[in-house]
Amino acid sequence: MATDLHSEPGVAQLVSGIIDDAQRLMVQHAELLKADIRKDLRDAKDAGFSLGTGGGLIGVGGLMLMIALALLLTWLWPALPYWGGFAIVGGVLALVGGVLFYRGQEKLDAINPLPEESVEAVKEDLRWKTNPK
Repeated sequence: MATDLHSEPGVAQLVSGIIDDAQRLMVQHAELLKADIRKDLRDAKDAGFSLGTGGGLIGVGGLMLMIALALLLTWLWPALPYWGGFAIVGGVLALVGGVLFYRGQEKLDAINPLPEESVEAVKEDLRWKTNPK
């Protein structure tokens, strides 16, 4: 019973085939990643356009409502001049906006992205790695 050595691939051929398959797989993974990134960028662009357009329209709508409110005040109190109605609405908006801005600034100041303990721990780790004794 003689075995046919020429019909079975050698170890070198098997290893070469595995390497070729691995390289082909890596290329396919890279192409898939690029396609996914392109799709995500298109989706982000579309979402950004919708958000920007919607935000702009909300802003214009809000401005129109504030104008209507100022005119309503002058209609309710006929002795109130137009500038008075706009001043009242503008003053209230400025006051509310100022309070919200101040509260947001306080919250932002309270955020500490790098707590002192974490910074000290990293410094200690670096000292230990550079001077192991």
